[in-house]
Amino acid sequence: MSHTTTGEPARRASGATVPVLAFAGIVVAVMQTLLVPVIKDLPRLLDTSPSNATWVLTSTLLSGAVATPIMGRLGDLFGKRRMLIASLAVMVVGALVSAVTDALLPMIVGRTLQGFAMGAIPLGIGLMRDMLPRERLGSAMALMSSSIGVGGGLALPAAALVAQHADWHVLFYGAAGLGVLAIALTLLVVPESPLRAKGSFDLPGALGLSAGLVLFLLPITKGSDWGWSSPTTLGLFAAAAVVLLLWGLMELRVAAPLVDLRTTARREVLLTNLASIMVGVSFYVISLVLPQLLQLPSQTGYGLGQSMVVAGLCVAPLGLTMMFTAPVYARLSARYGPRTTLIVGLLVIAVGYAGGLGLMNAAWQTVVTSVLIGAGIGLAYSSLPALIIGAVPASETGAANGLNTLMRSIGTSVSSAVIGMVLANTANDVGGVAVPTMHGFRVSFLIATGAVAIGLALAFFLPRRTPATTTQLRASSEEDANLVRAEQALAGEEPTGFRGRVLTADGTPVARAKVTLIDRHGRQAGATLSGADGGYALAVPAAGPYVLAARAPGHGPLAHAATHTGDRPVDLDLALPGETVPA
Repeated sequence: MSHTTTGEPARRASGATVPVLAFAGIVVAVMQTLLVPVIKDLPRLLDTSPSNATWVLTSTLLSGAVATPIMGRLGDLFGKRRMLIASLAVMVVGALVSAVTDALLPMIVGRTLQGFAMGAIPLGIGLMRDMLPRERLGSAMALMSSSIGVGGGLALPAAALVAQHADWHVLFYGAAGLGVLAIALTLLVVPESPLRAKGSFDLPGALGLSAGLVLFLLPITKGSDWGWSSPTTLGLFAAAAVVLLLWGLMELRVAAPLVDLRTTARREVLLTNLASIMVGVSFYVISLVLPQLLQLPSQTGYGLGQSMVVAGLCVAPLGLTMMFTAPVYARLSARYGPRTTLIVGLLVIAVGYAGGLGLMNAAWQTVVTSVLIGAGIGLAYSSLPALIIGAVPASETGAANGLNTLMRSIGTSVSSAVIGMVLANTANDVGGVAVPTMHGFRVSFLIATGAVAIGLALAFFLPRRTPATTTQLRASSEEDANLVRAEQALAGEEPTGFRGRVLTADGTPVARAKVTLIDRHGRQAGATLSGADGGYALAVPAAGPYVLAARAPGHGPLAHAATHTGDRPVDLDLALPGETVPA
């Protein structure tokens, strides 16, 4: 699948672009844990049964899972910023619907609309890839990817404080206000990406994937209520398998599929997505276990007897640590690569859960556990988009990251169902009330440790970074490294490739313009900066079609397709903005 530019001058990304996109990601991630402090009170607040009340959470999960790949693909086709704003707007409408009702059905509708906004996270990652120079991209994507956990972690104490001292509907008004602020900041600060994927939107593929995901995730989230061996649960799993199989066969025959399954089947993409499920499982376990342990009465012999607000504050370091690991990830990844950083993150998570088995006797011990696991999850989450982006064409960034975000959602869904079942089956009945036990908490931590072990095994099979790439990433300044490569190519020290000058529309040379070589698979095959006279040179790894993308401050971007035969240099001048000029 190819990509093109809009032909319109693009606004340059400012220093505020990354924080604004990360803030938008945190806002939509808040929807995941917004109601955690009032879960046990939902049946009373909505005047319904406990089983019906769980739909308030299930609906958000299902809509988020469906929205992430669909919004990613729409962003690739019609503009990532445009779809990001649309996602946030739908979330605001959903929050306002929930804020004005005490009835179950309208509440479920509102929560469904709120979950739809989860597509904002892969859209933000795609915008960063399209606009930011590579030296800033690693830490920026790390922060955006971690926003899923940061928002979920920070929402717990904030929501607990509101729920304890105000009407619970204030939670939704607050969420709507945050959404409006995110939209305003995005409109003011974030430019639209000039890149567009060619093709059309695969509506049958979107409907098929949506149906398959709902059929699969529904029994996962409701299996404990319906019974794992009940005809309803087993029937839905069977239906999901059939629908997803037929959907896959259909996607393989479509010229412009919603999800390119051939690309998804590549080893790096497949293993990264499977590892994402394991990271999602490990993230949600601590979010489910520690708040309950902290709030259980001390009379149980193991409960820590803390208030709702204190419990939220003890878990808050989970999100804060994830936020602060983004710059750490950037340094580790630049030196060792995202594969190694993912492995390190998973090892830190394993240490956190293994140590947490013995750190459940005081509130400060849960803080230590939250910090350790938060650091590990932050490193792991930060590595995932870099691994995906390095393995898929540029035109599929949004859809591929949407699918990866979906894998994390599947992980949290499985975690919620399995841990909920474990805690229910190990609970003690006290006066008709099921009280979780320390045994159940420890079994939950062991399950998380097992998921991390599987994730580690998958990560070790990911391809290693090539020495040439590692050398380039280890350069103290990537721009300086690119200048050295340009000088070598111009002096004839590198194999044949493309060469020429970067010019303005009136023929003035443009110095230090970034010229990127993209191969037919959409992967970056080389990059350089133009010299003082506008000259550039790029070696090609093999003969074939390429796209040369040029960008310079104060000029619109340029993307030009060209073919290299492999036997002699191709002279090509690039005019910014506008079409190429024959050399």
